[in-house]
Amino acid sequence: MTRPSGLGPDEPDGAGGRERPGGLPEEPDRPDDVEDPGDLIAFSGEDAAGEDDERRARTERGRRGLVLLVAGASTALVAAGLAGAFTMCRPLMTPDDFEGKGSAPVVVEIVPGASAGEIAEALVRAEVVASTRSFVHVVEERGKSGSLRPGRYLLRKRMAAASALDLLLTPQSRIRKRVTIPEGLRAAETVARLAQGSGLPAAELSKILARPADLGLPAYAKDTAEGFLFPATYDIERSTTPRDLLRSMVRRFKRAAGQVGLEAGAARQRLTPREVVVVASIVQAEGGRDADYPKIARVIYNRLASGAKLEMDSTVMYGLGKHGIVASGAEIKRDTPYNSYMHPGLPPGPISNPGEAALSAALRPAKGDWYWFVTVDPRRRITKFTDKESEFVKYREELHQRLGQHH
Repeated sequence: MTRPSGLGPDEPDGAGGRERPGGLPEEPDRPDDVEDPGDLIAFSGEDAAGEDDERRARTERGRRGLVLLVAGASTALVAAGLAGAFTMCRPLMTPDDFEGKGSAPVVVEIVPGASAGEIAEALVRAEVVASTRSFVHVVEERGKSGSLRPGRYLLRKRMAAASALDLLLTPQSRIRKRVTIPEGLRAAETVARLAQGSGLPAAELSKILARPADLGLPAYAKDTAEGFLFPATYDIERSTTPRDLLRSMVRRFKRAAGQVGLEAGAARQRLTPREVVVVASIVQAEGGRDADYPKIARVIYNRLASGAKLEMDSTVMYGLGKHGIVASGAEIKRDTPYNSYMHPGLPPGPISNPGEAALSAALRPAKGDWYWFVTVDPRRRITKFTDKESEFVKYREELHQRLGQHH
């Protein structure tokens, strides 16, 4: 059945949900015995006394005839009016779907987390598709709900919903590049990765990074970008500036901080939010697997509680501008604010940009008495934990032996 444009899916054919009349009903014959409508209007029960039966019969037949005549005329007028209104409104109704590939170009932005219905609404506002229903239908029909990605797209006005979906699924329609920042990079490394993946000048990114006040950092960051450039995948649009990109990384950190309950969790640990980020950055730098992160956090807290120095090689290497989780004897003896063999407590700031798993571990450490840990196999990310110094020495020798085999 062909459904008139503009009708809902559950409405029957015809205007207003009623069956459209195929034609006007024939007007009933006017009764011969109706002399004048005025006779009927003046008729009442009191006037019946003294009238003969023939008069009463003629009057009753006349009444029925006039009622039929008026009803028939009313039905015809209503039907004609509805049919005329439907014909007049038809050109003004929004079609359920456009046809073809569209006309004038238009840019549409899909925000992160938008549903197919919300995307359809944005497309309707931009005059890309005719209705939300047509777009959602083709998305569901093709099973593409999980394939629509955020970003800015170059589309065309008045497109068929299927054509609009095709462009949204075409990488060439997206007005941007994409860059992924892994967990554990330092700020300088993050800038280098951003410049390589986005095409934005590294010098400009570094210049913005040197002005932390422009980044929208949380107050507890104390104007330090290190630790607050959240590792994630970022879409780079043509209009994106270095400042826009770095600020988006800070916004993403704030969102993650809210999701893990950073500020409330820090209070439970009797730390500031910044100190939790410092712990998380060490966990990220030292850890091999996500499952080990809560145990590493517990080692850090056990050492802090006992008043012992952290003695983390990763902090030593950060202070020296080097990488690695194994510091040499000479490196351990070099004094920097980040040398946790020399200075008690946490280092003065984060040593990497942690991801959500490391932040969660810093807020919810595992339960245990571990005091040492050694990543005995860095390639396979195998870490062993102990509360006995003799076992720690054995694990450390196991690591040095393995590292010697690879050199």
